[in-house]
Amino acid sequence: METPRFKEIGRAYGFDEVAIAPGTVTINPEQADIALRIGEIEFALPVLASAMDAVVSPKFAGQLGRLGGLAVLNLEGLWTRYEDAEGVLGELAEAPLDQVTTLFQRLYTAPIRDDLVARRVEEIKAEGVLCAVSVTPQRTKKISPAAVEAGADVLVVQATVTTARHTSKSERGLILSELVNQVDVPVVVGNCATYAVAKELMDEGIHGVLVGIGPGAACTTREVVGVGIPQITATIECAAARDEHFARTGRYVSVLTDGGIRTGGEVCKSMVAGADGVMLGTPFAQAVEAPGQGFNWGMATPDPALPRGTRIRVGTRGTLKEILLGPSVLTDGTMNLMGALRACMGMVGAFDIRELQQAGLVFAPDIKSEGKMFQMAQGR
Repeated sequence: METPRFKEIGRAYGFDEVAIAPGTVTINPEQADIALRIGEIEFALPVLASAMDAVVSPKFAGQLGRLGGLAVLNLEGLWTRYEDAEGVLGELAEAPLDQVTTLFQRLYTAPIRDDLVARRVEEIKAEGVLCAVSVTPQRTKKISPAAVEAGADVLVVQATVTTARHTSKSERGLILSELVNQVDVPVVVGNCATYAVAKELMDEGIHGVLVGIGPGAACTTREVVGVGIPQITATIECAAARDEHFARTGRYVSVLTDGGIRTGGEVCKSMVAGADGVMLGTPFAQAVEAPGQGFNWGMATPDPALPRGTRIRVGTRGTLKEILLGPSVLTDGTMNLMGALRACMGMVGAFDIRELQQAGLVFAPDIKSEGKMFQMAQGR
């Protein structure tokens, strides 16, 4: 007699388990168009910087914007709680590891200042670039009007897990379709990892969806609560929702893989899995220009009851321009990420990101180690 099963376990794939199949046609990498559109706004590079205090400052936003990307400033972080945010960042960088979580929790209890919300937006705009800001669903209605009024061009509503149907004790919670109509700027929402949730979020009228639950280098969500789906599978599912939504409505919603990306190869795999762009945290925290002074931590790190992140020492790899556009002085794929993307597009014959999304993926769990015995022995 066969034993009945309580539930089936689905197979999901992460970056290290797949490889991109080469194309039947190749092109010169410089012919590849890697632009990203969010709503009616186009960016030269398909890259967003994560809304992490150690990654994005107003000055960093200006530097990334001038290179062609988009940095997202956390409006619930240190930059809107303290006049001298850089001094507070220095205090966090110098804190002993066994005291840092308590310090996070204390520093992030300072109130968010409305005047600093507007000022930080104005500082980014003064850099001559587009301004993107991030808020949690709980504070969106309170904070976002002031940010948009001050000049924010893109609004990101972000939580560890976001759905279109959220039950709370609030008499009337955040309704995304109303928010989209009220703010009159592109709205990006995250994070999610499944077809059903992505589809429902897109039906609310948003312009972009962030994909990823717990893959970030500084995030401990998967360890603390056990929730998450590997990024390749999560991106494929959300991309399927995008294409279904586009076929049904004629409206294209950008899919942005957020978290777990360390190398150019992983940027490329994200796109082949269906992403239109990527959101990067730790790779940018490793830039000379990053405000974290060689450290990074996630937005859930300061949670007063259940921290789901940790401070990590990431060091410094090079300038922001070198990390994005090269030249690279490293052979591990962590620099010149956009050069790697263009090279990949050349190898699969893709003239733009939509064509790159049609390239093949194969299950290849030994792809990183095959034939690499000497590299592994010497630590590359």
